[in-house]
Amino acid sequence: MLGHRELTIDDYLAILRRRRWLILIPAIVLPLAAYAVSRVLQPRYTSQTLVLVEQQKVPESYVRSVVTDVLTQRLATMQQQILSRSRLQPIIERFGLYKDQIDKVPMEDLVNRLRGAIQVTPVKPIVRGRGNELLGFYISYTAPDPRTAQQICSEITSMFIEENLKGREQRAQGTTDFLQKQLEESKRRLDEQDKKLAAFKSRYIGQLPGQEQTNLNILMGLNTQLEAVTQALSRAQQDKTYIESLISQQTAAWQSAQSGNSPELLEQQLLRLQNELVTLKGRYSDSHPDVIRTKNDIEQLKAKIEEGKSQKKDKRNEDADKAGATEPPQLLQLRTQVHNLRQTISEKTRDQERLQEQIKTYQARVQLSPVVEQQFKELTRDYDTALSHYNDLLSKKTESEMATDLERRQQGEQFRVMDPANLPETPSFPNRPLFAGGGLGAGLALGLGIALLLEMRDKSLRSEQDVEILLQLPTLTLMPIVGVVNGRKNRFRFFHRRKEVKTGVAAGD
Repeated sequence: MLGHRELTIDDYLAILRRRRWLILIPAIVLPLAAYAVSRVLQPRYTSQTLVLVEQQKVPESYVRSVVTDVLTQRLATMQQQILSRSRLQPIIERFGLYKDQIDKVPMEDLVNRLRGAIQVTPVKPIVRGRGNELLGFYISYTAPDPRTAQQICSEITSMFIEENLKGREQRAQGTTDFLQKQLEESKRRLDEQDKKLAAFKSRYIGQLPGQEQTNLNILMGLNTQLEAVTQALSRAQQDKTYIESLISQQTAAWQSAQSGNSPELLEQQLLRLQNELVTLKGRYSDSHPDVIRTKNDIEQLKAKIEEGKSQKKDKRNEDADKAGATEPPQLLQLRTQVHNLRQTISEKTRDQERLQEQIKTYQARVQLSPVVEQQFKELTRDYDTALSHYNDLLSKKTESEMATDLERRQQGEQFRVMDPANLPETPSFPNRPLFAGGGLGAGLALGLGIALLLEMRDKSLRSEQDVEILLQLPTLTLMPIVGVVNGRKNRFRFFHRRKEVKTGVAAGD
């Protein structure tokens, strides 16, 4: 009678002795039944292979891989691709799987069944702190036939290895092609900037940044040359004027000597006045009264000379050739000097004009230098940006080509089969010892449950403590009797005063 008092170890042992057959029989029958069921079930064999991740053979400091995604994510992607219907259905057809069901069950269900029989399990790293690093993975396949399990496991492993190599090579080649297109576009922009910069330099040659000081130095040199040329031109003009006056004086004297006239001629007076005017100009300004008076006298004298010349013009023209041939050497030498001075004046005048034009050009360059420098900086900045972008893409393309060649030669990260798919000798299902152990546990649990249930329903008083707790009266004595109560033999009958307890014998008073 359970539940009316706290049980001791002796009570539990007594229950086990009373209910031992109820516990032992299920504990013996159920393991035998489970083992018998395991013998009836169709065995299934599991073939497994270990694939390790082999790192890149060439150091990354020399060749950096362009495939930088996390390996666990890439493995999950490959698993979805390989376990798709388009990849598994050919395996079902090639190996003749599910022959007896291929006409009765839809292909989608067969593919799902094959997919469920394939397990991909990552290898966990032993070293702590490398939880996100994938060292390798197991591939297993379960089938009724061990040879079929081995073949399909090997096929799935080959698919993983090929997919990894193909995916990495395609990723690297795609990166190289993309960089090639970007490099061509960058080169086109760089060529455009180069043409703009060349056209700008050709247009503003001599005005580019860095040439300002050169232009200033040239401008100062041109000003110095112009000053020197101007001074030389002024001296030549003065010398020409002086020599022409000498020629006029000597010509008049020579002509007077030839014609027999008096030496005091109008030309001599004019020459004297001109010399006097030159002297006055060297001392006074043009507004001085003596200078003005001398100029008026020279004008009046020139008018008289022109009047006299007009009268003797015809005669002079007739005697010109003869006079030229008979002029004295001093006069001819002076005329030669005048001719040379005229050429010098013409050359100096041309040099002066040329220098003035050059000075204007360099002055314009110096004035436009800030504007040209600003435009040149903008063009140079755009060109430098395009050049830097082009060089960066060229470097990346070179690295990508090396990485692509690395993947093509299978020198990069790849999967290597460490343990090929084995040929299973014992079935992985059913596990007969496990079935028997499960039957034993179930039998013990069932026997104990039945024994507990019967003990809960049993109202028998089996000890003095049961009587005292139930009747709440003290027990005086116990009388052993042998009789039948309710069709059962009892060893004791307990009497308590005038009340007979049928489940035992208790005597009171």
